[in-house]
Amino acid sequence: MSKIDIKNIKKLREETSASVLDVKKALEEAGGDFEKAKEALIERGKAIAAKKTAERTVGAGLIHSYIHTGGNIGSMIQLECETDFVAKTDEFKDLAQEIAMQAAIKDYFDVGELLEDEYIRDPSKKVSELVTEAIAKTGEKIVLSKTARFSI
Repeated sequence: MSKIDIKNIKKLREETSASVLDVKKALEEAGGDFEKAKEALIERGKAIAAKKTAERTVGAGLIHSYIHTGGNIGSMIQLECETDFVAKTDEFKDLAQEIAMQAAIKDYFDVGELLEDEYIRDPSKKVSELVTEAIAKTGEKIVLSKTARFSI
């Protein structure tokens, strides 16, 4: 069992993007067990993301393209969020890049199939989990609306 100290709080905050107070509370509730606290924070983040997704509408976002080295495969996605402010953040742009790169690996039948596929950088995660994590970090609803893949 880990003790609750600043080192564990910092590490857990970095890994989950939760607030310091939420991290401290999760560690206390888990009796100092780092992994249990991390899992509790992830589950709490998923619940918050689900609530935001259900209650809010999107009105901003961006179109992002990815061209694979060599130029014979590429993709384009439409990723939406609630505000222009979030659409301009590096986190949102990084998410768009990761999803566009994922969209280039194969022809997906629809957006839902892409979201349920294994993430290419971490097969233990689904692409939808990347979106959920971004929702938890930004505090806004994020929706992948469209994808297209091009190849020669």
